[in-house]
Amino acid sequence: MNPLNNNTVKNRKKLPVKVLQFGEGNFLRAFVDWIIDKLNEETDFNGGICVVQPIKEGMVKMLNDQDGLYHVWLNGISHGKKVNEKRLITSIVNGINPYDDYKAFLKLAENDDLRFIFSNTTESGIVFESSDKSIDQLPAGFPGKLTALLYHRFEHYKGAADKGLIIIPCELIDKNGTNLKAAILQYAKHFQLPEEFAQWIDNSNYFCNTLVDRIVPGYPRESILQVQQELQYEDKLVVKAEPFYLWVIEGDERVKEEFPTEKLGLQVKFVKDITPYRTRKVRILNGAHTSIVHRAYLEGLRTVEAVINDQKMNSFLERIIFKEIIPTLDLPESELVEFANDVLERFNNPFIRHELISITLNSISKFKVRVLPSILEYRNRFNKWPESLLQSFAALFVFYRGEWKGEKIQLNDSAEVLALLKNAWNGDKFDANGILSNTNLWGQDLTQLEGLKEQVQMNINQLLEKEKEKA
Repeated sequence: MNPLNNNTVKNRKKLPVKVLQFGEGNFLRAFVDWIIDKLNEETDFNGGICVVQPIKEGMVKMLNDQDGLYHVWLNGISHGKKVNEKRLITSIVNGINPYDDYKAFLKLAENDDLRFIFSNTTESGIVFESSDKSIDQLPAGFPGKLTALLYHRFEHYKGAADKGLIIIPCELIDKNGTNLKAAILQYAKHFQLPEEFAQWIDNSNYFCNTLVDRIVPGYPRESILQVQQELQYEDKLVVKAEPFYLWVIEGDERVKEEFPTEKLGLQVKFVKDITPYRTRKVRILNGAHTSIVHRAYLEGLRTVEAVINDQKMNSFLERIIFKEIIPTLDLPESELVEFANDVLERFNNPFIRHELISITLNSISKFKVRVLPSILEYRNRFNKWPESLLQSFAALFVFYRGEWKGEKIQLNDSAEVLALLKNAWNGDKFDANGILSNTNLWGQDLTQLEGLKEQVQMNINQLLEKEKEKA
């Protein structure tokens, strides 16, 4: 079997480095780099990627050993059909480890062809770290590193306005572009850099807020020998992903023109305001997960796929999504229904085993963010409580009792939350008033909302009666 590198892949096109990418992990390689690879193949984008290793221990050496080459394996269901597609990615030119060579990292800023910065350094990556004292040494965090790089570019090009960059972070936090820009400006002041640099950051660089969505299980360790036999390469960086993907970018015409995904009909949307799309994802995709998991677990199901294939639970899930969540959202109904159908298809992916118990991590805080807003908005719009979502609310509390039909349930939440819920249960009696009135849990006193406490308590009682039935 051949190793995977430039010697074994013939006629590889040489690409100018147009993109710097902070992060070499599975998601970026199966999402951003996959999209750029398609742009290079089918449009005049003609952009190579230099990957920057954002932490000391990383994968850049492994990536360079394969000359940036690897395969993305799409495996799942799309529009009712099974997808099993493997694509050789040739968009990465090389990788740099700034921990090995800080000067080489800074020199990347001197590239005339450079136009884009992409990143995914985890949700905790976009933070200001006061321990960084100067750009004379490599800053610890991603925003500090990017500040040093941009300052070097500012100095090298003497503050030329046309040498600013389009910066598109993919970290899973709200307003990721806005927060990254704020962190860089904070670093500029912290490092005592000239005010002209801050003005250049503000006026000549474009920071985009984004929303990204694709499930990427990563390296297919359990089937790698079979995969490599099919590829006929010893690819050590194969990354497995679902067929579905969505990228929403809050950007103007200049971003759309320079990043021409619309020419290919890719699922990349350029919008003026990302908020309704984030709300859609949180309420439908994440909200569906959180609203079904506890009820389904109490029904004896253990995976998301099992939920979809169980007629009773699948019907319950569809009622929640189509009858109670979608009517509370403001995007066109056709878009919402299409997205919801994609979500259900993704849940039914037989190639990804998604354990329900793993979804229950920190369920109280997730329910507050993902599900409670749909409950309250439904009440606001229709002057009644959504029956199925309140059944989910009740199942959440029964699940947090920690046992069901004599079997212990593995709870995974903060010690404070676990203690609160444990104390709320006294045998089969639940202190709904004490929990629903806790403003630290919900951000408001839910007992002040007429009929909510009574409906939730009634649903809890019904579940407890069901528990007594013989299995």
